[in-house]
This record gives sequence, C-alpha cells and structure tokens, in this order.
Amino acid sequence: MNLSLILYGTIGCHLCEQAKRVIKLAGTSAVYIDIIHDDTLFERYGIRIPVLRREDTGAELGWPFDEVEVLRFLS
Repeated sequence: MNLSLILYGTIGCHLCEQAKRVIKLAGTSAVYIDIIHDDTLFERYGIRIPVLRREDTGAELGWPFDEVEVLRFLS
C-alpha cells in the first residue's frame, strides 16, 4: 500500500506500541508523531491516542483497531 499515514501517539503509551505492531501486520507503515511536543496535537489527540490518520483524505481511525480494520480503513 502506498498511502501516506500518520500515527499519533506519545512515548510510554503501550497502546501506541500495540498500534505500531498492528499497522505492520497489515503490511503498511505510518509516520509516528509524538503529540507531546505540539500543544495543538496534544489538545486534539491527548485522550484519544493512538490515532491513525490518512493524509490523502484526513480520515482517522481511533484505537482500538486490528489488522482487518486497518486494511478496511486503507481500502
């Protein structure tokens, strides 16, 4: 898959680590952005992380998600 994806999360977030593994299992990758360094992102995603975002459409997939849901999100 050749989509540009962003995974919003933060260091020490065990759910974010799980999300990274699920994304990899789905056969794709995402740029990881730590929201702690940006007040706007922290305000938007602070209680929702991890969140996977498609750059082409702006659509977001919030946790929890599994491999099947990621593949559906990308199609």
